[in-house]
Amino acid sequence: MKITARDIPPRSAWALEQAGVHPLLARLFAARGVCAKDELDDGLARLLPPSTLHGAREAAALLADAIRDGKRLCIVADYDCDGATACAVGLRGLRRLGARHASYLVPDRVADGYGLTPGIAQRVADTGADMLITVDNGIASVEGVAAAKALGLSVLVTDHHLPGPELPAADVLVNPNQPCCEFQSKSIAGVGVMFYVLMALRSELRERGAFEAAQQPKLDDLLPLVALGTVADVVRLDANNRRLVAQGLRRIRAGAMPPGLSALFKAAGRTASAATTFDFGFALGPRINAAGRLADMTLGIECLTTDDAARAEELARTLDDINRERRGIEGEMREHALRVAESLFAPGQAAPAAITVFNADFHEGVVGIVASRIKDRFHRPAFVFAASAAEGKENELKGSGRSIPGFHLRDALDLVAKRHPGVLLRFGGHAMAAGCTVARERLAEFQAALAEVAADWLDASTLTRRLDTDGPLAPEYLRIDLVDTLQREVWGQGFAPPTFSEELEVLSQRLVGEKHLALKLRHHGRPVDGIWFGHTEPLPARAMLAFRLEADEWQGVRRVRLMIEGAELPAELAPQGEKA
Repeated sequence: MKITARDIPPRSAWALEQAGVHPLLARLFAARGVCAKDELDDGLARLLPPSTLHGAREAAALLADAIRDGKRLCIVADYDCDGATACAVGLRGLRRLGARHASYLVPDRVADGYGLTPGIAQRVADTGADMLITVDNGIASVEGVAAAKALGLSVLVTDHHLPGPELPAADVLVNPNQPCCEFQSKSIAGVGVMFYVLMALRSELRERGAFEAAQQPKLDDLLPLVALGTVADVVRLDANNRRLVAQGLRRIRAGAMPPGLSALFKAAGRTASAATTFDFGFALGPRINAAGRLADMTLGIECLTTDDAARAEELARTLDDINRERRGIEGEMREHALRVAESLFAPGQAAPAAITVFNADFHEGVVGIVASRIKDRFHRPAFVFAASAAEGKENELKGSGRSIPGFHLRDALDLVAKRHPGVLLRFGGHAMAAGCTVARERLAEFQAALAEVAADWLDASTLTRRLDTDGPLAPEYLRIDLVDTLQREVWGQGFAPPTFSEELEVLSQRLVGEKHLALKLRHHGRPVDGIWFGHTEPLPARAMLAFRLEADEWQGVRRVRLMIEGAELPAELAPQGEKA
């Protein structure tokens, strides 16, 4: 591992500090590209206007006509947290803006696969719906949209994924990543796109005289759901996304949130009044996602849409139980997958440029999580496959991949498809995460083809694990109040949480729970506790450590603890299989 410190533009840091930003925050923000204090303004007025999102105005007109005519609307959601929150935002918002008939349908991960298919279009038509609205999917559903149109349905596609070579022939497409869209936030999540469509719809209805500006329905109470879906989908937190998340967090901390969110905080053992982006990504998001992985995402959507607090708590407990089951399945799969991955190269040799793992007993709902674990362990692009459980698809393998910086996974799949026609039956995704389906008999061909692309694209620099940090932490900042200050800010993908690095003295170390390293460290002459989760190898007496700050409470006393993220060790001290 190579630990590096981010560049901190001195003028930007100075300007922020002079504008009243705390010196530590000024340094952190400047290192993340913030140049002036007004860029930190998270007010709703600073959000990008809906008018700049291509298709939003047309979508608003289409929905306004449907509401006027009493049409039946059906949302087709995706089965992850972004899709669930987008569906909940859509249902709540459309009903508030006058839609009398708004329902939803969630594809089954196993039976339907991803996106709007002709079969799903038929099921929507069978409900008596007049309009089909996709959230967090649809931009690649050329056949599904065509089938829906042939059935007489109006189709509105709202999505944020990258489009393929052909766009679906929907009545309206709203996607910031379609070729003609100039919306500046290309990283907005699916839930954010739906929220923008609702803002455009409210504006359209206001122009039509449905209500005056002073009496218009409020949409800002949907922002807690927008914040959850945005963080859980691990999209880049650009300025606009940070504003959406900050607004959602502000309302949650004040207790203004749907009953389902409050119940999820309780089920996860988290405190809503001190909510952070970490809670979204590692507590609430996984509980919603677990429903789509192992059960039915209807449970997650109902939890987010019900206004009955008792029902919300019941659903949150169910989601918590499903998440516990998911963790058990994931643990078994992870250990097996890691053993398979380790068998791909001899001890002492470097791992292949890309890793592909398959086992007939793997659960397809958890392959993405396990791929992420393999990617983290070996610092290689990784795909994990499971046998399809869909009827008639027994010969198909469904895979999910996770990547490392410098390797665009969807583009790699596209190149594999071009070099080896027919090896990929279906594929799609982003730079860092993607999915695909292959025929069982062609898995070895896919494995070799992906490794070949990775070998071409990756070099020694990109194959070396690198941890970017904010450099040393001044001793006066090792305070519990500053830990709280840092945690109140919006951090996430593309706006990394503060991680510091410096050489520390290791006073003592011991294993806890047989898989975590508990440390007593000395930071500028001051002893401080540390913990390195999932790490068992002992450290030398002094080590260059990367760490985050957290508040550790024991017997009512809160203290600063260092959460170790990595260590840069001399080659002779590095654990076997790791490069220094």
